[in-house]
Amino acid sequence: MNRFFHIKRLYSYILTTYIPLFLMTFVICLFLVLMQFLWKYVEDMVGKGLDLTVLGELFFYAALTFVPMALPLAILLASLMMFGNMGESLELLAVKAAGIPLLTAMKPLIILILSVSVGAFFYQDNVLPKIQAKYFSLIISVRQASPELEIPEGVFYKGIPNYNIYVGKKDQKTGMLHNVMIYDVTGGFNNMMVFICDSAEMSMTEDKKMLIVTMHKGQQFQNFQRGNPRSSRYNEDFVPYARESFNTKTMMVSYDANFSRIGEEVIEGSSTSNYVSKNLSQLSVSIDSMSLVLDSVNLVDRKLMRDHSYLSFRNGYSPEERDSLFSAAVLAEIEVPAPDTLLQSKDLYVQSSILQSAFNKADNNSNEFLFRSLNKTTTQRTINRHWIEWHRKFTIPFTCLLFFFIGAPLGSIVRKGGLGTPIVISVILFIIYYILDNVGTKMTRDAVWEHWFGMWFSSFILLPIGVFLTYKAINDSVIMNADTYVNFFKRLFFIRDKRKYPVKNVIIEKPDYEEISQSLSDLSQRIDLFLDRYASLSYKDYWMNTNYNKDLRSLRSSLEIILNSLSNSRKLEVLSKAEEFPVIFNVIRIFDPGTIPAKICMYLFPIGIIFRLLSIPLERVISKDLKIIQQLNGELIAVMHGIEPEVVALA
Repeated sequence: MNRFFHIKRLYSYILTTYIPLFLMTFVICLFLVLMQFLWKYVEDMVGKGLDLTVLGELFFYAALTFVPMALPLAILLASLMMFGNMGESLELLAVKAAGIPLLTAMKPLIILILSVSVGAFFYQDNVLPKIQAKYFSLIISVRQASPELEIPEGVFYKGIPNYNIYVGKKDQKTGMLHNVMIYDVTGGFNNMMVFICDSAEMSMTEDKKMLIVTMHKGQQFQNFQRGNPRSSRYNEDFVPYARESFNTKTMMVSYDANFSRIGEEVIEGSSTSNYVSKNLSQLSVSIDSMSLVLDSVNLVDRKLMRDHSYLSFRNGYSPEERDSLFSAAVLAEIEVPAPDTLLQSKDLYVQSSILQSAFNKADNNSNEFLFRSLNKTTTQRTINRHWIEWHRKFTIPFTCLLFFFIGAPLGSIVRKGGLGTPIVISVILFIIYYILDNVGTKMTRDAVWEHWFGMWFSSFILLPIGVFLTYKAINDSVIMNADTYVNFFKRLFFIRDKRKYPVKNVIIEKPDYEEISQSLSDLSQRIDLFLDRYASLSYKDYWMNTNYNKDLRSLRSSLEIILNSLSNSRKLEVLSKAEEFPVIFNVIRIFDPGTIPAKICMYLFPIGIIFRLLSIPLERVISKDLKIIQQLNGELIAVMHGIEPEVVALA
């Protein structure tokens, strides 16, 4: 009853700590992705006179659109921060000391993240398509909106379609433009009109659809069509033009300064290419319909290519393959008249016409097949984009769950809270995930990989990392300790520290050489039994036999006890011989034998065989070291026998 009460209080503490932290990190992550959105589209929004309501609506829909991107990062960061704080403040140590496993402590958060993942799936399937339709229609409208009329000085302004305007100087108080040149190409370049005036004023109509340009003291030049070269009146190089001088001239320019919003039906239309505004069932229907059309076109093309081997695209084959295709056509059931009856009976002009007609037909067929191939490529690319959206509705919720099982164990291992270390680790992991996800998405879009593999590629890479970190966190691993990796690489390259036994100034307990000699004799016999029993360790025993490590640890422990006793000797010969004993390595095993992860590695043969092959050189080194220890045992007993005559030498 007392244990149940403590677990209940622990669950309440974890939830009340994690939920506010998760909400805070979610807001931070959402703000970051919104800043990315702002940097991407700032050029499309600035200088167009958009109302604050339009900008606010755009940012609101953008925030809702980027929720699936910010959610996994927020879960990862919140999990790292919370469990890092608990580890740094020794709260996790107290939990484990109370007999509560880490997975038991994580149980309420696992249920919470599962609920968040399920909610993310339904959000993407039911809510996000409607939001994306509004978001994309609004962003397209913003992109197509006309910029504010702000003409700079000293350069040609091209913001008004079909007009180039040059202003030499502008009066900022009155808005009067001086030394103005206007090039009007609305009627085409050959009929271009040029206005040059001392000053000009610009204003908009009330409906903001027309620009009124009032020019003062200037001239107008206009080109006409080039003269007729056959006419005796005009030569070939003569271009007529008109010139008009004016004191005041008003010109109306079509310029819509209003914000015209595209309807959502453009995005939500029934066209199969609008994949962003469809839910799961609509995506499946569109994929099936487009795949059916594509298969039908492929069947028609295959039949046509099989029945007409003379088409011009056959020229892409080698001469031998092309000749075999022509031979197959001649040997087909369709009778092919002999060439002499078709051509040689005609005159040369008719033969040339027939051959030219055949060439034109073949060329037309080639162009038709090229067009149909491009059409099929476009259709397949659209299908791939539908598959991307279809899988994304599942991969994002799974990534949320996966990032929790990476962040929570990693936080308990790192034991660093706050915003420093967790943010660095979260950013690194999220960048890795983002790169892998983009690689898989592009490979799926370009049909390089299968859609299921490309879209789940990042999950395939991160899932083993999550399993490994969770396993290490449950077993209180010290994978973040630098000495662990130093020792690992030492074992990997068979590098070991040398023993050093200096003469001690003060010795509390003198070594008993007779007892040590007997222990060395027993150790040699145990080494013989070990070498006979594990002379050849099978693949299955490597992953399932737990006695190998136990027996090896027992031999190491016995040897270290003996050498520690000898370290109290004052005889340099004994200490020197003790320093010659090698340090026995441990076998490199990523998982303990007999455990569930070890069984998984054993059955996943390509992975298990790699670790098995890596351990073979180390096992040989261990066997060699044990034989050296046997030899040194005899030499050490002989040295001690020389010191103590009553000690019986090893038989």
